Amino acid sequence: MLQNFVNIFRVKDLRNKVLFTLLMVGIYQLGSNIPVPGVSYSAIHELVTQSRGAGIFGFLDLFSGGALSRAALFGLGIMPYITSSIIIQLLTGVIPKLTEWRDQGSAGERKITQTTRYLTIGLAVLQATGLAFVFHSGLGVILGNQKSLDLIPDFTIPRVLFIVLTLTAGTALVMWMAESITERGVGQGMSILIFANVVSIIPSGGRLIFDQAGAFKFTIIVIVVLLLLVAIVFVEQGQRRIPVVFARRVVGRRMYEGGNSYIPLKVNQAGVIPIIFASSILYFPVLLSNVIPVDSFRTFVNNHLLNATSGFYIITYGLLIIVFTFFYVTVAFDPYQQAEIIRKQNGYIPGVRPGQATQQYLSRILNRITLPGALFLAAIAVIPSILLSAWHITSFPYAGTTILIAVIVALETVKQINSQLTMRNYKGFLK
Repeated sequence: MLQNFVNIFRVKDLRNKVLFTLLMVGIYQLGSNIPVPGVSYSAIHELVTQSRGAGIFGFLDLFSGGALSRAALFGLGIMPYITSSIIIQLLTGVIPKLTEWRDQGSAGERKITQTTRYLTIGLAVLQATGLAFVFHSGLGVILGNQKSLDLIPDFTIPRVLFIVLTLTAGTALVMWMAESITERGVGQGMSILIFANVVSIIPSGGRLIFDQAGAFKFTIIVIVVLLLLVAIVFVEQGQRRIPVVFARRVVGRRMYEGGNSYIPLKVNQAGVIPIIFASSILYFPVLLSNVIPVDSFRTFVNNHLLNATSGFYIITYGLLIIVFTFFYVTVAFDPYQQAEIIRKQNGYIPGVRPGQATQQYLSRILNRITLPGALFLAAIAVIPSILLSAWHITSFPYAGTTILIAVIVALETVKQINSQLTMRNYKGFLK
């Protein structure tokens, strides 16, 4: 393994990609620890302490690597870019113009990328504005207590506009860093930054669990986490390969030989996207609780949606993950479009007629694979929370989500590095 790691730095191009990725991650971590101007540093310190395990706020803080609770320059993190990318991806099959761009090839992809960037900036402005008001007067509700905590004591219009501008600029810089990692670094930029965020808080999260649970319970939790890690690796490698046979084709004066190929359908086709969707839905009532002055509604939010170890939260969170897994897979993988591609390329699935029969066959196989994948995602997300809830441990309740993100991104990055080494006749990590 050590020799394989050394091989990375023997290839100049691959070495530069790895170093560039590490540089971007380092800059991101630096920006995640510098507070925006105009906030109270003493209040930030208190917020960091109180936000541990604070329901949805703690979950969003997880994706920002703690930058949200520190009111840092990169406090919004990569979430606006992720949300924008998901929205554009979902609307591509609905809006004809986006569908037309998708079918135009590289030129259309550039237009879709530019639209995603504009939408990211718009979402960042809205989220930064809402976050400024939350930091001023809504943290008591978000954290599930009635204690007043004001991060922006000098709450004036110029100060708020400056904070919104700073957070939006930070999001734009993070978006550029993610795209730069994808183009010039190793791995997918958004995934790498999320990986750096969740991994950076694992040591502190483990220490909090140890202090609150004790050595014996902490050991049991570590064993469960290791078992989950093995399960994630096993499921992530699982896929259903649907064979496809292509006949000979004559294009102009040239004849193209046929061949055999396959369509790989992963068990976890959706990745971590359903978890992000579910957390966004659960976060919506939390935002409404700052606007709707109804004590019963706020009490419900505080007791159930801001407590990541409550039974209602765990059940709702798991069900939403299952629903959004089916929703995302249905949108991302279009059986009709795939059947048309196979038909136009003069191919067919053995034993299945081209056209509508192929579409129905792909839909049936996809549903059968998606069900265990959805149950797997929900189980990984809620099993640690159930264990922590049974022992009344409120620190770091997102161990399952953290492990899932870390393992998925690590596997994909290792695969990419391995392919680069294999092309240059080096022994890779997966050999």
